[in-house]
Amino acid sequence: MREYFVYIMADRIRGTIYIGMTDNLFTRVQEHKNGEGGYFTGKHKLDKLVFFETTDDVAAAIWREKRLKTWERAWKIRLIEEVNPDWHDLYDDLLS
Repeated sequence: MREYFVYIMADRIRGTIYIGMTDNLFTRVQEHKNGEGGYFTGKHKLDKLVFFETTDDVAAAIWREKRLKTWERAWKIRLIEEVNPDWHDLYDDLLS
């Protein structure tokens, strides 16, 4: 079974955020950290993984990513802080 991830990257607590979707979270976050994640994430130095969800349904992951991108900023911040109140870089947890 394949896993898909909807994730949020940030530059700092309550700073600029980016929402994306991937089937390989570890590699994708490494790309963001190395400035290879795309123009927007590179320009804003979005190198902290602050939120992610997983599903085995690619259509659900695509839908969730698109839906989250339409949310108000305050809702996105609340979503992050419900599971990661200190905006800890969750990438470190992936390494463990």
